Amino acid sequence: MIGIIAFLIFIGQMFVTNYISYHIMKNRVIDRREWDLNICSGKTDGGALNVDIVKHTELPNFRKINNIYNLSYPDDHFEYVLSSHTIEHVEDPINFFNELCRVGKNVKIIVPPLWDISAAFNILEHKWVFLTFKTEHSTLPPFIKLPFAEKFQKIFGQKIRA
Repeated sequence: MIGIIAFLIFIGQMFVTNYISYHIMKNRVIDRREWDLNICSGKTDGGALNVDIVKHTELPNFRKINNIYNLSYPDDHFEYVLSSHTIEHVEDPINFFNELCRVGKNVKIIVPPLWDISAAFNILEHKWVFLTFKTEHSTLPPFIKLPFAEKFQKIFGQKIRA
C-alpha cells in the first residue's frame, strides 16, 4: 500500500512540475514583452512575427518557414527573439542557436529544466537534455543526447509539438 501511495505522489509531482514549467514559467517569459520573432511558435503568440515549420493553429502574423538553420532575415534584423521549448527537438542545437543569434540581438530560449523530469527526459519527443535547472537562457546551456530517444522515436515517431 505504501508503494502505491509513493507512486501516486511521484506521478502527481511530475504533473505539477510539468505544469509549472510549461505554463507558469513559460508564460512569464512570453508575457514579459512583445517578441519580434517567435521562432517555432507552435500555438503560442509571441506578439509580433510568429514562424514555424508547421501551422498548428491560427496565429496573428504567422509565417511558415522551411529551414530553421537558414532564416531568410539579415543579421541583427530582430531586437528580441524567442524560442520556447523547441531546441530540445532539433537535430543540431548549436547551429539552431547560432542562427537565432545571427538574426536577433537579444535571444531567449526556454528549455525543460532538469527538475521537470517528465519534460527533460521525454524520450518520445526530445532529442537532447539540457543540463540546467533554469527555464530561461540567453546563452546555450550545456546539453547531452537524450539516451534511448533515437530508438524510441524510430519505433514510435517523433510527434510535432508546440
